[in-house]
Amino acid sequence: MPQFKSWLYNTQHGMFCRLCRQHKPAARKGPGKRAFVEFGGGVYRKDYIERHITTEHHQESVRCQASLASGMSLMNAFEPTVVVEHEAVIGGFKCLYWLIKNELAHHTNYPKLLSLAELLGCDYFRKLKIDQRNNYRSHRIIDEMLEILGEVIEEPVLSEIQSSKAITLEVDESTDVSTARQLDVHVRYLDKEGHVFNQFLDLVELADGKAHTIVTAIKTAICKKGLPTERLYGVGTDGAAVMTGRVNGVVKQLADSYPKIVGVACAAHRLALACKDSSNHVKYMATFRDHLQELHLFFRNSANRTATLKAASITLGVSDLKMKEVKDTRWLSQHKAIENLQRNLPAVLAALAEEAEMRRCPVAKGLYTFCATYRFVAAVYLQADVLPHLASLSRVFQKADVNFLHIKEMVPVTINTLRNIREAGQTPLPGSFLSRLHEDLDNSQGLGAFNIQHEEERDRRGRGQGDGQEATREGQWARFQQEVIHPYLSGLEKNLHLRFHDLDILGAFSVFGPKSAALQDDSANIDNLRILARKFCPEQQNEVLQEWTSFKNHVLTGAFKDKNQADILTLLASEFDEWDNVYPCLSLLAGIALVIPVSSVNCERDFSTLNRVKTDLRNQLQGEHLAACLRISISGPDPKEFPYDKALQYFFRKPRKIHCPNKGCKVCRQ
Repeated sequence: MPQFKSWLYNTQHGMFCRLCRQHKPAARKGPGKRAFVEFGGGVYRKDYIERHITTEHHQESVRCQASLASGMSLMNAFEPTVVVEHEAVIGGFKCLYWLIKNELAHHTNYPKLLSLAELLGCDYFRKLKIDQRNNYRSHRIIDEMLEILGEVIEEPVLSEIQSSKAITLEVDESTDVSTARQLDVHVRYLDKEGHVFNQFLDLVELADGKAHTIVTAIKTAICKKGLPTERLYGVGTDGAAVMTGRVNGVVKQLADSYPKIVGVACAAHRLALACKDSSNHVKYMATFRDHLQELHLFFRNSANRTATLKAASITLGVSDLKMKEVKDTRWLSQHKAIENLQRNLPAVLAALAEEAEMRRCPVAKGLYTFCATYRFVAAVYLQADVLPHLASLSRVFQKADVNFLHIKEMVPVTINTLRNIREAGQTPLPGSFLSRLHEDLDNSQGLGAFNIQHEEERDRRGRGQGDGQEATREGQWARFQQEVIHPYLSGLEKNLHLRFHDLDILGAFSVFGPKSAALQDDSANIDNLRILARKFCPEQQNEVLQEWTSFKNHVLTGAFKDKNQADILTLLASEFDEWDNVYPCLSLLAGIALVIPVSSVNCERDFSTLNRVKTDLRNQLQGEHLAACLRISISGPDPKEFPYDKALQYFFRKPRKIHCPNKGCKVCRQ
């Protein structure tokens, strides 16, 4: 049609307006994404297309095109109407957001940053200086702007959470730099496509660490943020007694109020406890761990000792090293310490020997006496073989999108790997560190220079040197296997099995796997479905079983054939496919399976951010303002992508001294 031919064109993505795409005037009202401009129009009707002609932004595009056609310069045609007062406020928001996003002190640095901007030529900041009393640099206005920035970030997140079919929480408590108790609340939810998202929800200061206080704080946060409690299905904790107590724990009290909630102890914490219990079970490994920490403290507390260690590493031609600290609160700390020590053990022994002989240091002599032994070196090599597998498992549990499937798949693999190391017997696995132990002990350029051949305290125990070197080595290896390797690895296997074999209600979600659908005997699947239905949808137990009869055929021969369990759950939970309508109950259970938290690592990351934000110099930061700083640091977009126009609108919801000269301005409300 001739009235459309000059500006309308069609693509595979729909119809677009050539004028609006060229000039692209900003939308003054209505949605940010417009048909024919940001996305293609898909309704091929005359009235639908004519409706676009009457829109304000199309008329503006026609005027811009007419100005170009009449000879007006390109710059004048596209020159926007600049309101200096609005630009000044937006500039203030940009400066404040940049400071908070980079975790800098905003109260002290914000006025200085505005002064620097003025010095660099941003003259519109002078509009913020109304008079001596009103210059928009006070702590009160900074706090207001901070609250607005946090609200702009939080609003779309809360909207997505409220529309999710299933949500769960991760909660944990910690103490900040001002010794105030803080409860971190993190939320997991699904989008329309069935993908899992994790978002920081709130930070609440606690009066004490009692279960009732924590439960009250969680309920307050849920109510304040408007979370739909009927769709709250789980809570992840660190496994502390106050959280998981059967009589009056936090999870128990929440389950009394919200019956569909499932409590899950953090898998990463459980793994750390399993490793610690295994070390404590073997006396030598517990002592070995203590000496690792003593090595770190010995070199860290002295610049001279550190210089000696560096000189030894250069002399022996190994990498410049620094002893790593071993801490229970750092899950991968022992792995990094062992990795560094095994690679640079000759330099460490040389530095200890020099400190003991040249400077007569009794601490260095004691450490050298313990470390320059066959058993210590063998323990280092054993840990170098074992800890990488445990560290890989820990990294899996620390992923933001981890779910129960990772426990089900990864833990048995790790247990089998440890069993293979233990069952290797007298001949360690090829390529392992233990297989190189005796070779490295005989290397004159490395550990061989320290003549490590006998057990510690051999003279006091009455062990002479009558046996040959090979016989001594064989005896030492056999004794090390019997006293250290077998009990240590057996304890690891046992503790991993005890802490991870019982997934409780999470194990029932295995019914969605392709192997379950292929079972000839369907009784186990029926039992699992009844467990899930009784917990999450008790009014629809019959519907769940009816849907399963048809659904398993899709897994065996239909649309879900040859897909793994994770893909099946995602497709089933998506609201854009037909499965949400065909199997509504199973779709809900699939969504719950995806969002049930199996760790609280997101809370641990939030506490790391808290320690960076609330420092000794900012120890008065608290309450809503501290939560807003964390929200911006954790969830805020890049400063270039933040919607400052929206923050400007929120800013002028209150009457302000600053306003533009345009009468009837919709932003300033003049």
